Amino acid sequence: MSSINFGMPKLDTHAKSAEMFDVAKYPTATYSGKFTKFNGASPTEAQGTLTMHGVTKPVTLTIESFKCMQNPMSKKEVCGAEASATFSRADFGVNYGDKYGFNQEVKLQIQVEGSPAA
Repeated sequence: MSSINFGMPKLDTHAKSAEMFDVAKYPTATYSGKFTKFNGASPTEAQGTLTMHGVTKPVTLTIESFKCMQNPMSKKEVCGAEASATFSRADFGVNYGDKYGFNQEVKLQIQVEGSPAA
């Protein structure tokens, strides 16, 4: 959370403040989950928990793409995925702007690449 960057320094500072994400107290957000649905060998869903702003809630990720292949440089297998989920930030105690009518819904989009441990 401490790396928030909206491209507007004043907004970045406000988002990091105690009024919103309070990154001094909660510098990270974490997701932990397991693949729960598959299309053949490729996962299509992960169920897990998101911890943000000191609150942990269940969040299901939809996996839009998942592919494993040999990296041409390292010759090791790597896998990449794109996943997303939608949740209300108010459920995590981050409800700044609700009294002004701002939508509390957030779309989380994840792009990841990794390889098995050696």
